[in-house]
Amino acid sequence: MEGRDSGRAADAGAGRTVGGTVADVGEFGLIREVTGRQQPPVGTVVGPGDDAAVVSAPDGRVVISTDVLVQGVHFRLDWSSPEQVGHKAAAVNLADIAAMGATPTSLVVGFGCPPDTDAAVATGISDGLTAEAARVGAGVVGGDVVRSDQVVVSVTAIGDLGGRAPVTRSGARPGHIVAVCGRLGWAAAGLAVLGRGFRSPVGVVNAQRAPEPPYTAGPAAADAGATAMIDVSDGLLADLAHLAEESGVGIDITSESLEVDRKLVDVAGALGADPLRWVLTGGEDHALVATFPSFVDLPQGWRQIGTVLMPDTGVTVDGKPYDGDIGWEHWR
Repeated sequence: MEGRDSGRAADAGAGRTVGGTVADVGEFGLIREVTGRQQPPVGTVVGPGDDAAVVSAPDGRVVISTDVLVQGVHFRLDWSSPEQVGHKAAAVNLADIAAMGATPTSLVVGFGCPPDTDAAVATGISDGLTAEAARVGAGVVGGDVVRSDQVVVSVTAIGDLGGRAPVTRSGARPGHIVAVCGRLGWAAAGLAVLGRGFRSPVGVVNAQRAPEPPYTAGPAAADAGATAMIDVSDGLLADLAHLAEESGVGIDITSESLEVDRKLVDVAGALGADPLRWVLTGGEDHALVATFPSFVDLPQGWRQIGTVLMPDTGVTVDGKPYDGDIGWEHWR
């Protein structure tokens, strides 16, 4: 696990090194440098360099999602390399596309930074974005760069449903099962480790720096008959609460069905933390959680963790309300 995570982050930094600050390189020089480091994805009709990009939409419908990552809120450059920030910025958006049952096709990126920012930060973030998008055959087709007080990365992801109906948050019904695909609690554990001033275990720390969502699991779930789906960005319980509210149902999670990796247990023991709390309430792993009719054979990689209940029961764990915050919320 640690070798795979470390190698993935290192591979993204294999591009050319750019000297000086972004002010030295200039706005248009930076745009040329960034766009020259990548090839537009398949389906790009007009790529970077024009007033707008043009991409094909074979399905006739377009799935779109936007996330903004702000330095000091979503990432720290003393914790993460620019390439890892790029991986993360792409991943949080690509996971949203997958959670609709769609396949990501392209990204549009807005980038802001102070004028004294090392140009290698901008190109490193671009390299990370490109590498993460390439995992699903997508790529960057356009964007903008601006001056700002801190580093900001805004990514809009575009996806294709491939003839499927979109899987929204509103289709769960009593009697359906709740299942998850992907890791839970790793990013929260990594954040706790970094917050204590440590940089290892590398696999746990890199889960916070550059998450690895199970992108192909979204379309697979849609094909299998998923009735509602969401990616775990704010915490399993918090995101299931969104799904339950939109569907007008209750949800109960069985704690024994949750996988608490031994690595998380070890880290929690060293930090005096509760690993199950990380799994239940820690966000930023971008696992996918979905509901399915009880008769469905779950796709590979998916595992049942709970049940959909009647309305007005909320989200519970082992039949009881959870004690404490259920996840992340801005401005709280």
